[in-house]
Amino acid sequence: MTSKLIARFAALTMGWLAAAGSAAPGSAGENPKAVVELFTSQGCSSCPPADRVLAELAREADVIALSLPVDYWDYLGWKDTLASPAFSARQRAYSNARGDRQVFTPQMIVNGKVSCVGSDRAQIGRSMARASADSERLPVRIDLAENGPMLTIDVGGANPPGNPPATGEVWVLPVVKAREVAIGRGENRGRSVTYANVVRGMTRAGYWSGAPARLEVPLKKARHGEADSYVVLLQEGDPEKPGSILGAAKGPGL
Repeated sequence: MTSKLIARFAALTMGWLAAAGSAAPGSAGENPKAVVELFTSQGCSSCPPADRVLAELAREADVIALSLPVDYWDYLGWKDTLASPAFSARQRAYSNARGDRQVFTPQMIVNGKVSCVGSDRAQIGRSMARASADSERLPVRIDLAENGPMLTIDVGGANPPGNPPATGEVWVLPVVKAREVAIGRGENRGRSVTYANVVRGMTRAGYWSGAPARLEVPLKKARHGEADSYVVLLQEGDPEKPGSILGAAKGPGL
């Protein structure tokens, strides 16, 4: 092989490796079948079994499982070290959107629309089936790629004939893959609980009109603070009245 051919082969190989390294795991494979959000609290004695169920779901390749710790049990004697008022507000907004006003822990929301008890595996299974009754997968594909300091989000289109136009918002959620907490007071005093895929914030990346779209956000927002990785969600509605989750993708390592 001549020196020119060797150099050309090396350049092509380096280009292929660079392209492969820029793509996140969310850029390949099938759409996930479900996004499950567990509203949990370190001050809730009923929550540790649900936290274990969430960790099990997080290991399923076609499920995106998220922990969203709430703060409304802090008055019981232990302030949740991972809680955010924004997650409490999201849980209340879900209940308002459903119209049932049910807010409790451990509560799991499947695909943004079905509520169930977060520790009941049978009920969770039925909720997944109910949430995906029209399709085995979330209908809108999302592909992710990390390009230097930016996260590129490619959102597919989905407006089937005869259905009303779908619209939504694209959200980036920084996630801590695992966090062990020793709880010193309250209902779980003396227990050590490991929380999986803990959400550490929500950043709106942009609006989706139903047509294919490309969005970019700074990667530092996706990996904000202590976050190991991130999740991207496409959801109907708005923060005051969240609707169905139409698409989702995981970042590296989740």
